[in-house]
Amino acid sequence: MTTLEKVSDSAHDAYHKVASASSHAVDALGEKGEQLRSTEQQLVKDCRSYISHNPITSVGIAAAIGFLLSRLSRRR
Repeated sequence: MTTLEKVSDSAHDAYHKVASASSHAVDALGEKGEQLRSTEQQLVKDCRSYISHNPITSVGIAAAIGFLLSRLSRRR
């Protein structure tokens, strides 16, 4: 086997390893994306439920956060 053939075989092996690793990374990212979407939907559902059951408290929390944000933005 010549040096060129050895280099070529090594390059092919490296290419296949990188392709395999990138395929696994894409699969893992796809799964994580689905998990994040599911978690986001659950959080929105929980927030809506909390607001429905505690409307006065929710308005108070929103007002307090708005007040704090306005104070923080004025300082800058």
